[in-house]
Amino acid sequence: MRAFLALLSGLLFGGGLALSGMMNPSRVRGFLDILGAWDPTLAFVMGSAVLVMAIAWRIRAHMHRPAMAAEFYLPGTRRIDARLVAGAALFGIGWGLAGLCPGPAIGSLANAAMPAATFIAAMLAGMAIFKLVDRKTGQS
Repeated sequence: MRAFLALLSGLLFGGGLALSGMMNPSRVRGFLDILGAWDPTLAFVMGSAVLVMAIAWRIRAHMHRPAMAAEFYLPGTRRIDARLVAGAALFGIGWGLAGLCPGPAIGSLANAAMPAATFIAAMLAGMAIFKLVDRKTGQS
């Protein structure tokens, strides 16, 4: 049942990305081009996500445990440190340069296979480098 719900969630997410045009890197670049031909589409997608998440947090407050797990897994820290800021900056730079983030990149494998595959390869390389550096510095 959990695998089916995960698949259903992924299909819903992917369908939303496709319907909203967020798998098109030019839409993302248009949103980031605030001094040029600004495209507010991504703002509406983000706003919708924030609204849905706000409702989900309200519902979660009244639940003792999730429907498909033994407990809720929530972040243990709210600390903003150099590591978090650097990671967010790298993510943002990659997003701005490629016009893709991980979800749309995977969805884009269906219609823009080579650019999406290049992005995913770079993303996986970055994750591997992080794992190596994290293991050597002993942080987690």
